[in-house]
Amino acid sequence: MYDHKKISHKKIKVFSALGPGLVTGAADDDPSGIVTYTQAGAKYGLGFAWVSLYSWPMMISIQEMCGRVGIVTGKGLIANIKEHYSKYTVYFVVGILLLANTINLGADIGAMASSLQLFVNLPFWLLSAMFFVLIVSLEVFLPYHKYAKILKWLCLSLFAYFLTAVIVQTNWSAVAFHTLVPKIFFDANFIFMLTALVGTTISPYLFAWQYDYSSSCFKRKWYYRDIKC
Repeated sequence: MYDHKKISHKKIKVFSALGPGLVTGAADDDPSGIVTYTQAGAKYGLGFAWVSLYSWPMMISIQEMCGRVGIVTGKGLIANIKEHYSKYTVYFVVGILLLANTINLGADIGAMASSLQLFVNLPFWLLSAMFFVLIVSLEVFLPYHKYAKILKWLCLSLFAYFLTAVIVQTNWSAVAFHTLVPKIFFDANFIFMLTALVGTTISPYLFAWQYDYSSSCFKRKWYYRDIKC
């Protein structure tokens, strides 16, 4: 028979660690991604719905691979690369990751500024600067545990997608058809948008996040029998 107190204790441990991991996972639905999806929908309608289905196995395999390595080694992505490859490889990978994350951060701030311009008649550069100062100020001056708790509750905003799907008059048969049947155009704009969709769906920092989260599970002596990765 199972020890219910032990199971409850494990659940408490899992939920207590849900904060930063949940926030980082939800952060993949970032402003730049939302703007990219919006542009794709505005220009091609449901023409890119199939991307979500066919990129799903790739995302699962990548995250699963990162998670397994993190749990087995108990180390993050960069630590594993440092252990098995030369320092120049580490510098190269860290540099590429830093560049990609910086560009991604800039795109997110720009998307937030552009979205706010729909409601406020202020210059783009000013709104971008305001968001940058706000984010840095929260990171520096707000205690980490309070900041993480606020961000965790903000993850509830993701339910807006479900509410939107219920509120708008969606042709679900058309959604199912375009999700299952790819519609491909061999032109530069289509290829560019396809690249943007895949790139914003599988962001580079997700690899580091999955590695670090899984390695933290290892350090807490959690395994696949205790958690669902």
